[in-house]
Amino acid sequence: MNREQLAHILRAASKIVEDPNIVVLGSQAILGSHDADDLPEEATRSIEADVAFWDDPDNVKSDDVDGAIGELSAFHATFGYYAQGVSISTAVLPAGWRDRLVPFDPTNPDSAAVCLDPHDLVLAKLVAGREKDLEFATALLSADLIDDTLLVQRSLDLPVLPPILERVRHTIQRCARR
Repeated sequence: MNREQLAHILRAASKIVEDPNIVVLGSQAILGSHDADDLPEEATRSIEADVAFWDDPDNVKSDDVDGAIGELSAFHATFGYYAQGVSISTAVLPAGWRDRLVPFDPTNPDSAAVCLDPHDLVLAKLVAGREKDLEFATALLSADLIDDTLLVQRSLDLPVLPPILERVRHTIQRCARR
């Protein structure tokens, strides 16, 4: 996915639920900080953008987005990418993450979409711990787009149990060596 495709998803999602206040939580949040041309292939290969809404306590908006432009929708069939409506609580993030959000398009006054800070995004991926998440994190670390020292520092602010924190910190060290 590239920035134009993510912008298309954000415009469509905003229009569907009449709410421009979108948070991009998944891997494509990296496009808030970097253009796809500057990223390793592993960072942009996903055709899914995880989008959440600040004001969606019952997940009605995220469900509406799923139904209209989600996986297997006409939107997906037409464009080859789609939105996954998720809850803000889907991602496990370090304390202070809201203060580090990155505006998706700071030059567009009509856009209220924000993306996770790249380091917070990688930590969320490492907590999830799936193979695709590890590939994503490793690719960004290998491309020197993520600072492993900052990851370790922020990992201390994750709301996770000690065994999960230890796994995350171990994974950071392993990924940084590749």
